[in-house]
Order: sequence, then structure tokens, then C-alpha cells
Amino acid sequence: MTGQKVMIIDDERNIRRTLDMILTGEGYEVFSTASGKEGLQTLAERGVHLVLLDIVMPEINGLELLQKIRDAHPDLAVIMISGQATVQDAVRATRLGAYDFLEKPLSREKVLLAVSHALENAELAEENRSLREKIEGRHEMIGESPTIQKILEQIDKVAPTNGRVLILGDSGTGKELIARDIHRKSRRHPNSFIKVNCAAIPEELIESELFGSDRGAFTGATKTRDGKFLQADGGTLFLDEIGDMSLSVQAKVLRALEQGEFERVGGNETIKVDVRVIAATNKDLRTEVEQGRFREDLYFRLNVVPIVAPPLRDRRDDIPLLTDHFFTCYAEEEGLRPKVLSPDAGEVLFHYDWPGNIRELKNLVERLSIMVSNDTIQVDDLPPMEGIQIPRSDGETNKAARQLPPGKTLREIRETVEKTYIAEALERSSWNVTRAARSLGIERTNLHKKIKFYNLER
Repeated sequence: MTGQKVMIIDDERNIRRTLDMILTGEGYEVFSTASGKEGLQTLAERGVHLVLLDIVMPEINGLELLQKIRDAHPDLAVIMISGQATVQDAVRATRLGAYDFLEKPLSREKVLLAVSHALENAELAEENRSLREKIEGRHEMIGESPTIQKILEQIDKVAPTNGRVLILGDSGTGKELIARDIHRKSRRHPNSFIKVNCAAIPEELIESELFGSDRGAFTGATKTRDGKFLQADGGTLFLDEIGDMSLSVQAKVLRALEQGEFERVGGNETIKVDVRVIAATNKDLRTEVEQGRFREDLYFRLNVVPIVAPPLRDRRDDIPLLTDHFFTCYAEEEGLRPKVLSPDAGEVLFHYDWPGNIRELKNLVERLSIMVSNDTIQVDDLPPMEGIQIPRSDGETNKAARQLPPGKTLREIRETVEKTYIAEALERSSWNVTRAARSLGIERTNLHKKIKFYNLER
């Protein structure tokens, strides 16, 4: 017995009764109504998996009702039924999102086959959607620091538009996550997000990778091949490390941005596309322009909305969240129980400068997940970290750790160590806030906030 719920909306009583008998006999839970208004009300009150909808009905016809159902329940499977519909009605119903179209008189075999296929298709779509959401969750931006909140505000403003975005920042700072978040929050979200790493593709291949190639365009081109611009039609194309793109390819990218068209390598056909381009680089493009390595006109085309991805050392408050997230993700992938950091180990990661940024932190978490047997990561489990004196169990622990009282939460320990660390930096700089902020690797305004938060006085 299936237990799946089917809704019948048809003004003919005999049709409703026939469909009810057919579906109930196969284990479906059936609801039926003679009017579209009552049908919409029932759909709003009950969780229904499929609707069988008549086209010709009084008050509101089936096609109008189909549009209302799609607006209110976009993922609901709908099968249209009618004995008077035209080919144009069937075409319109399909365009509006109907899964199938059945003509009266209805046979038991056709009804059950159509219903079975529609429900299987809906179930597959749900599985794909869940998988997509799970994958997107892995690319979610993690953080509660003011720096990240500012970036999220920028994303919320630019995402609904078609404005081009240039994402700047060091390697490993999460530039791709920003690009994906922009796509996810845009109207292009149902369509493709295509990524191209311009630094990873040889110069002689980057043009065909972006624009495609016709058969015979070069040795080995045995068939016509679509490029990334065409694959991203209607969606978003993310050009990562665009500062490594050659000048000749830059000229063709500029034309594609300005005119929305291009030709395949070795081809003459002009192909038009609707693509939103988001670019990213860890280089200073202004310097690249001044030194003749990057086209100024392309720079201005790309740099409509600049977003700067901060280094991890400028958002230290997010390190515990990111660490927990990576431990959880790795554990889910491998079917393991996620590990956690001891308070002392967490403090070491908090004060490390992370030259490799988020990518370095993620790699460290994976290494610890593999190599450490215990569920809790201790200080002794951490590898040597430049600029950090890691207290080992067989040696002397640092002064701040020795003074920590037992029974404190990680947050309380972090605040205690941070307060001491900031106070010492201020003393070393004779309370020159700018110099102290530079030595701590944080912004001056952020240091002022922490001085006020910890009630530090000279």
C-alpha cells in the first residue's frame, strides 16, 4: 500500500468516483472536490503528493487553476485530464508545468501508469533537491564576525541584480563561497553555476575551454564542443584567478561581456548567451593594469561591485565555528563521529595567523580527523605552527594557560586569554592603538571595541 495522497479536482461526479475507486484500490489516499476554489483550500490544508485536474470546469478552468497551483506549490506534481481539450491546451498545460495529460474516457491502466510515473518523477526531483541543498550546505559561508556580516549584507544587495562582481582576496579566503552565495540568492539560482579556474588551464587551451571549439579547429578536435560560456547560459559563470588570463583571451572575454556573444574556436557562427559573470583574483588588478598585464577596459567591466574576502586572521572570532563545521562535514562524509577541540587546542588555533587562511584550517581539520584516535583533539595532537609556542604535556605550559581556573567554558577561556593578550600588546606599544592592532593582526576599530568590551584602561 502506497499511502501517498492524491487530490482529484473535477466537476463531473462520475469521473471523481471512477478515479477514487481506481486509486483507492491501489492503496492511495484520495481527496476529491468539484470546484477549483475548494481544491485550493484543501491543498493549503493537507499535504498532497499529486493532483489530477480537469481542464474544463465552471468558475475557474483547469489551466487557470494550474497556474495558481504552480504559484502556491511549485514542486507539486499535476496531471491534467479532459475530454474536450485541444492540442493548444495540452501544450499550454505542459508549459505551465503539468507532468502529463490524460484524455477521457479514462482507462484504469493509463491512470495508474500516469500516476505512478508522476509520483516517481516527483520523488526523484525531491531527492535531487535534497542532494543539491546538501551540496550547497557544504559551500555555505560560516561566520558571525562583523567582517563576515558586512560581506553577507553586500551579497544580499547585489545578488538579486545582474551586476558583475569582482571578488578580491588572498588564496584560501573563500572567494568561491562568496560567488556561490551570490548565485544561490539570485534569480539565476535554478540554472547552472559554472566555475573556471583560469590559472589551472594552459594558455593554449583556455580559449576553447571558455568558448568551445568546432570540429577540426585544432589537432584532437574530433567533434564540436560547447564552452563554459554556453554551459552557463541563463546562469552564472565564475572566473576564478582571472588575473592569470592572457591578454588575447581577455579581449574575447571583454567582447562576450559587452555584446553577449562569441564564436567557438575555429567556427564562424555567432552564439548569443545570457550569462552573469563573477570574477575573482588574489592579485592587485590595478597594478596588473599599470604594468600592462591586464586590460583596463576589462578591469572596469568586471569591477562593478567589488567585494573583499578577508584573511582568516582578521576574523578570528569565526575560527571555532569554522572548525566545528569542518569536523562535522568530514565526519558525515566518512561516516564517523565528529571530533572536538580541547579548550587549550582551540586557543592555539585562535591565535595562529593562518597564512593559508580557511583552506589551511580545513586541511588541518581533515588531518586531525584522520590521524588522531581520540574524539577530543588535545594540544599535543597539533602540528608545529609558525609563530605559536604550543604548550606540550611534557613541557612548560604558557603563563596564561597556567592561570586559567578549572571548570570554565571554551568561551570564558578564550575571553580570558584574549584579554590578557590584548593588554600585553597595548603595553608593548605604549597604548598606541594603531600599532597594537597591527601587531595583533586586527583592524583598529575592532581593537577599540575589544578594549571597551574588556574594560581595559591604561
